[in-house]
Amino acid sequence: MKTTIYNLCAAARKLTETAAFCGILATAAIMLTSSPARAQFTGTTPQTQPFFPLAMPTVSTVPGNGDVNPYGVFFTPRNILTDGILQPGDILVSNFNNNQNLQGTGTTIIRVPEHGPVSTFYQGQKGLGLTAALGVVSRGVMFVGNLPTIDGTSNTIQTTSLLVIDRKGKLLGNLTDKNLVAGPWGMAINDQGGTAQVFFSNVLNGTVTRLDLAFSGDGETVSVRRALTVAQGYNHRTDPAALVLGPSGLFYDARHDILYVASSADNAIYAVPDAGSRGDASAGTGTIIYQDLNHLHGPLDLVMAPNGHLLVANSDGSNANPNDPSELVEFTVTGQFIAQYSVDPNNGGAFGIGITTIGNGAAIRFAAVDDNMNTLTMWTTPVVN
Repeated sequence: MKTTIYNLCAAARKLTETAAFCGILATAAIMLTSSPARAQFTGTTPQTQPFFPLAMPTVSTVPGNGDVNPYGVFFTPRNILTDGILQPGDILVSNFNNNQNLQGTGTTIIRVPEHGPVSTFYQGQKGLGLTAALGVVSRGVMFVGNLPTIDGTSNTIQTTSLLVIDRKGKLLGNLTDKNLVAGPWGMAINDQGGTAQVFFSNVLNGTVTRLDLAFSGDGETVSVRRALTVAQGYNHRTDPAALVLGPSGLFYDARHDILYVASSADNAIYAVPDAGSRGDASAGTGTIIYQDLNHLHGPLDLVMAPNGHLLVANSDGSNANPNDPSELVEFTVTGQFIAQYSVDPNNGGAFGIGITTIGNGAAIRFAAVDDNMNTLTMWTTPVVN
């Protein structure tokens, strides 16, 4: 049996030198050709295959209304219904701040297609504060959390909700149940076509909610079959700089029925068992699988690479270190550190990240925002067997 090992690697090109950021077992590399950045690798230098990104490596996430502070990043499914604005492989980015840079006031979601110009997919009412809880199912239904404020401070946080938007950019409705929705901050989706499970973390009460949903064939009707708390007990608090800290990024491993939770207040990554099959009983926080004060600095977003390694974006909202700014960190599900990479020379730049495969699995596409620069960088690398 032939085994393919993937590793998300990045390199910063500076004059004629190339610095590789890779895990020990890397067989594929992603090359970054834009801004210089500090890179680090562990163990012996792995084989790398230089690759220059397709199309534009970096785009602005600032829409026409001037919103800033990009949070959520999500690739639309390859099998999404295509009779709307959204198309397979689009990257969606939610903005948390308005043009005055007030937290919790951004109203826009931008669309970055594989081919074509960046555009505004959705613009909601004033003062929404769209978060990193962002996802789309194959029926073309989008879910995005909001955490609004009046003046950009935690003293004026308003009622939060989960917005439901169709693939044409029309708001279908929102969920505002205070027992289930308390500051949606991160999201994971188990998409099964006509049904889906949507997990989202609640930064205001330290819980994770699971919605079991059903969709009509055209995706215009969404029914909630079940709603429950699958995890709870994560530390959470307001913060003068970060606004809020608590359970954040999520990734659901459907094969093993495990939900991974990045908690910025706990500065840890948890594994919640039986997250998709669990009944009414919460799993508590689950089990800590990774807590490394040297490499975790307020983990915010979370994805899993095809090799089964977890990738987390450090928001620097807690345990910040100026020597390790805006890090993307790669580690195994058993807690072994692999590598880290800085997306910005200053703290607070790493927020939303997303990953997908393209060309029937022949290549990997990875995207990450730089919250300081209000940009999205995309890397593409072929898979090496």
